[in-house]
Amino acid sequence: MADAAVKVGTEPKTTFMDKVKEIVPEGGNLNLCLTCGACSAGCPATGLEGMDPRKFLRMAALGLDEEVTSTPWVWMCTQCMRCVHACPMNINIPQLVFYARQSWPREDRPKGIRGSCDFALKTEGNSAMGANSDDFKFVVEDVLDEVRENQPQFKDMVAPIDKEGAYFFFNQNSREPVTEPEEMIPSWKIFHTVGADWTYGSRGWGGENYCMFLADEDAWEQVVRNKVKACEDLGCKVYLNTE
Repeated sequence: MADAAVKVGTEPKTTFMDKVKEIVPEGGNLNLCLTCGACSAGCPATGLEGMDPRKFLRMAALGLDEEVTSTPWVWMCTQCMRCVHACPMNINIPQLVFYARQSWPREDRPKGIRGSCDFALKTEGNSAMGANSDDFKFVVEDVLDEVRENQPQFKDMVAPIDKEGAYFFFNQNSREPVTEPEEMIPSWKIFHTVGADWTYGSRGWGGENYCMFLADEDAWEQVVRNKVKACEDLGCKVYLNTE
């Protein structure tokens, strides 16, 4: 009589884990998790929506695809990487969060992040605020004139745009020239004080990239390539990213 195999249990079928094993080093190394909670202790999103990094990771490891890919918590993660640095096994939880975000239809992803990404794609400066480069140039020149006039020690300070051959290509969070222009000044003063050779670019001056947070890899790449090309076209040596 032939022996019959008896199955007392099966591995949960999980497309999420299969993808994770492809994109995370060492096959995702989820089995290395010690459930120590170090990841959750320093996470600014711990407790939101009843979730934390440890719980999210264990759910992924258990194959709970629907729960992992539908929880709004993935949009509350800041991608700050604290959990990775705290983890004694160096498990990359933000990578799992990023993939979970990608599982959402684009139109269902947070409206604010999606809108900021789309603005960046539509403007040559990649401004998430939708500010055009002419307005950016006007604000920079206006603020610079005010500083020169009211602070004599900075009467020779510059804030160049599209200066060819500058050593540093510097960008700016586009919220600052739109709503908080005075926040641009400290960086200019530092450059002035140390005698740095720098410039903004009329292209790629927006420092933020919400397409990354939206988990839209094609859009993320498009924004980055535009910024890099702007830097290269001006012949700058170093790209300084404020964000």
